Amino acid sequence: MSLSTVSASASTASSTSPESRFRHPLASLQTFAEDVLAHARKLGASACEVDVSEGFGQSVTVRCSAVETIEYNRDKGIGVTVYVGQQKGYASTSDFSAIALRETVEAALNIARFTAADPCAGLPDEKLLAKNSQNLPDLDLYHPWLLSVDGAIDLAQRCEQAAFAVSPKVSNSEGATVSMQEGQFVSANSLGFMGGYPTSRHYLSCSVIAGKNDKMQRDDWYSSARDSGALADPETIGNYAAQRALSRLGARKIKTCQVPVLFEAPLATGLIGSFVHAVSGGSLYRKTTFLVDSLGKRVFSKKMQISERPHLRGGLSSSYFDSDGVATREREVIIDGVLQGYFLSAYTARKLDMQTTGNAGGCHNLIVQPGKRDLRGLLKKMGRGLLVTELLGQGVNYVNGDYSRGAAGYWVENGEIQHAVEEITIAGNLRDMFRNIAAVGNDVMVRGSKQVGSILIEQMKVAGN
Repeated sequence: MSLSTVSASASTASSTSPESRFRHPLASLQTFAEDVLAHARKLGASACEVDVSEGFGQSVTVRCSAVETIEYNRDKGIGVTVYVGQQKGYASTSDFSAIALRETVEAALNIARFTAADPCAGLPDEKLLAKNSQNLPDLDLYHPWLLSVDGAIDLAQRCEQAAFAVSPKVSNSEGATVSMQEGQFVSANSLGFMGGYPTSRHYLSCSVIAGKNDKMQRDDWYSSARDSGALADPETIGNYAAQRALSRLGARKIKTCQVPVLFEAPLATGLIGSFVHAVSGGSLYRKTTFLVDSLGKRVFSKKMQISERPHLRGGLSSSYFDSDGVATREREVIIDGVLQGYFLSAYTARKLDMQTTGNAGGCHNLIVQPGKRDLRGLLKKMGRGLLVTELLGQGVNYVNGDYSRGAAGYWVENGEIQHAVEEITIAGNLRDMFRNIAAVGNDVMVRGSKQVGSILIEQMKVAGN
């Protein structure tokens, strides 16, 4: 089966009605939500919110050309939150029967009556809810992939075979995986909000090992998208995974030094993730972040511009509303390094005496404005330093910003990669790292809710020999 055949099938599948794919039509999920709200109101709840979801998928993994796993998943659930004044209770069930829904509401209500009142608890302000989201342009988030198990096996085998074909030094495989996932949901509350839609997410990945005995190295690569037609072809993924593993052969330590560090694009998304964590409501109201009271202040290099685009067509984190039902909106988060807004839910906003930013559940398509240089250009700009392509451990202290991670990558001299590096540690402080970003590459990668190119930091400590 060629990729063009798979892509054509995926394109045709995009017009498939969700009702033919799920056990319950979206209208039924809406009815379940309405029944929950009505029963909560009948029992005396002052407010209620409900989330109804259904999903299914298939994943196939091939290792050394043999099928290793074939997995199917099918899930459904209803989560109910009720309020008695400012007392809150939550309960959930995977049973969609009428009696189960009533019992779930009653369980949540009983919990609420025994919890302490929280002055910040409650639904969002009604005027902020996305009550007219059904009238907005289609975000293009649902593309079912009508791929058979045999077709998925073929794609995975082609991916892995492409990796082995690169060099006889590619000695083993950790597997190639093809995954197809579909879901739909409805969120509603007692203020009249109800919204929901179907979504899909698919990916193709490959992980291989190069070398032998105690001189082996591994690396991987993957592609993920709402629409299978947007995935990289399997041969490209396998080939690149193999090249990455081969390039790490002969890796060695380096002497401890203070040098510029270039974070490859997939890892740069982690740096942006650390920023989001540090300026999110939970960290801010608990004062467990080094960026407390940073609104309106410069937290990044002046070169940094970060925008949030929740209505990006086909985006992996696009949404009309957040998990509170609050309408999402486009905004500039960082302008010339200055923080323009936090990431707040209705609850955390009340804790901070602010207004929600529509980020209950996380951020929506954060885009770091790319610079003019590709990865090779960033290496030239760096001159001498370290290109990091893998991070190990979780050494980030968000209270004071201290950052220390195990790392691997490549040593660079005169703007050219000299050799692979392993068993080192890079260290710094996120406050300084953010302010000392020297450049952002145009080699933009999309990883979940973040879109960013490689990031060059002026100086960090590299601990080796």
